[in-house]
Amino acid sequence: MTATATLVAPKAPRSTLRSPAGAKRSSSIAVGFVALLLIGMMLAPVVYIILGGFRSNAEITVDPAGFPTTWNWQNYADVLGSPIFWGQVGNSAIAAIATTVFVVALGLMAAYALARYRFRGRGAVFALFTAGLMFPMTVAITPLYILVRNLGLMNSLAGVIVPQIAFALPLTIIILSPFLAAIPKELQEAASIDGLGRLGFFWRMVLPLAVPAVVTVGILAFVNSWNSYMLPLFILNNEAAFTLPLGTQAFASQYSVDTARVLAFTSLSMIPALLFFSVFERRIVGGLTGAVKG
Repeated sequence: MTATATLVAPKAPRSTLRSPAGAKRSSSIAVGFVALLLIGMMLAPVVYIILGGFRSNAEITVDPAGFPTTWNWQNYADVLGSPIFWGQVGNSAIAAIATTVFVVALGLMAAYALARYRFRGRGAVFALFTAGLMFPMTVAITPLYILVRNLGLMNSLAGVIVPQIAFALPLTIIILSPFLAAIPKELQEAASIDGLGRLGFFWRMVLPLAVPAVVTVGILAFVNSWNSYMLPLFILNNEAAFTLPLGTQAFASQYSVDTARVLAFTSLSMIPALLFFSVFERRIVGGLTGAVKG
């Protein structure tokens, strides 16, 4: 008799690694949780300020983080009925709109020349605008104050608008240049054959194609001007010329014991910029994405 030996293959150990689908799902859940946590941390102060305007000072003193027991609309009504508030809204609107218009117009013309034409010193000019991003207004506030004073623009919105335009141009040109450089030269040549001059090509072809970038830089210039605080603080000393950020600080100092009304004033001051940014948020993302691709 011959004995036959049966070989038994050893069992493979169970894999302790998760499947790719499970690992991907867990990663997505973790990323979503972190994103929601960050969103909550950013929105919590905004929600607190808005809800605080509907509370009374007694409620805020007893429970600073609580919800309104009775919705007090009088705080918002008092602020909305104040001519000082609407005067500051008008000042902020004038400064923001003027800054946006000039930033878009000047930035578009400068970016068009830098992106479409070759001339001596072009790289140096573009590098100069790029260096402007590394030169914050905080560093330049003292010489800027002296310059504005020597120009006779103190206590005027012009003294705020002109520096804001200068400091917004570098980012505007850097965002617009890739868009304008990406326009095919063949399109310009075809327009030239059809009898369209340089200005006609700029108005009829360049502007429609650069609308996403123009909207992006316009929104950024408007929001930055609306939220500007340091420059108006140094330039504006007359309360009649105060913008909303500066007016909010003055209102908080004047009514420091009336916390609920201060919160109402603050929330009304920041709502326009929040709404404006929220409505055009996709435009900003699309414009910046196009700039990176270009």
